[in-house]
Amino acid sequence: MDGQPVRLRDGRTVFVTRVSPADAEELGEALVEADRETLYRRFCGPPPKVTPRLLAHLTELDFDRRYALVARDEAGKGVAIARYEATLQPGVAEIAVAVKPCWRRAGLATALVTKLAEAASRHGFREFTATYLADNRAVADLLDSAGARRVITDGLADAAVRLPSQPSTVDL
Repeated sequence: MDGQPVRLRDGRTVFVTRVSPADAEELGEALVEADRETLYRRFCGPPPKVTPRLLAHLTELDFDRRYALVARDEAGKGVAIARYEATLQPGVAEIAVAVKPCWRRAGLATALVTKLAEAASRHGFREFTATYLADNRAVADLLDSAGARRVITDGLADAAVRLPSQPSTVDL
């Protein structure tokens, strides 16, 4: 299996690689097949319509201002995706993570966000932001463990996390 292996708390292993245009079809299928709650929580409302344009946006990346990773199981099937995109604020990128339900609570989101933070630091970013449903405990816990500052308004939480100043030299 290609990719950097990551062993999770429950003993399973995933393989992490950069997202590429070759992932568009599988990502489209995952968006169409995902359960409603996952999509609602990921998009803070109804998900966007899956179109070739959306899939191109999600998979054609510069790996500087727009960066994404996919985690695959041992059979090569995508089980999680994490990304950052630069905001209009210099040095700030917004992050998003989606993990298939049967892969949650094993440390996968944490591992992916850590890898994103390392890449973002190498590319000059100093802070991640995230907007999520305020009742999403899993996301709140993940961001709290990273020291996030959070503001909650009308059921949405906006969080900001400082990135490490000394990035790792390992690059995906």
